[in-house]
Amino acid sequence: MIADSWLKASQATAEFQADVRAYADFRDASRIVILRAAPRVKVLRVITQLVATHPDLVVDRVRIEGISGCADYRGTVVAEIVHDKPRTFAFVWDCAWKAAREGWVDSRGSPDQVRAAREFGWQCFSVWNDVSVREGGDELIGAKPGA
Repeated sequence: MIADSWLKASQATAEFQADVRAYADFRDASRIVILRAAPRVKVLRVITQLVATHPDLVVDRVRIEGISGCADYRGTVVAEIVHDKPRTFAFVWDCAWKAAREGWVDSRGSPDQVRAAREFGWQCFSVWNDVSVREGGDELIGAKPGA
């Protein structure tokens, strides 16, 4: 499974880790909420990116809203964190972008997205940005325009 070694190395809860494994095995996984239909492998790539790049987060559940194209999957993932505020990440997984970056082309002269997806798997993220709401900003609530 894509995420397994990264899951083991992360601080994600045991319940979340169990649900990721269940999801990968096409079983119920209540801690993984997908708001738009997407290929399971693309969802698992997002989860792998989350736990691999943020192993210190105590992730307990995720909610993913994304749009899946032929060569890409883009959207947001909201990770519910134990004893902390949720974290939101904007993402673009794009194997055509990765192929172009590697200089790989197929027989038609297009970026060889199939090769990139096969060789890089989950590591084709062109965008992974933390867009979480941060502390502060309360002074703006109720502010009048032009003030």
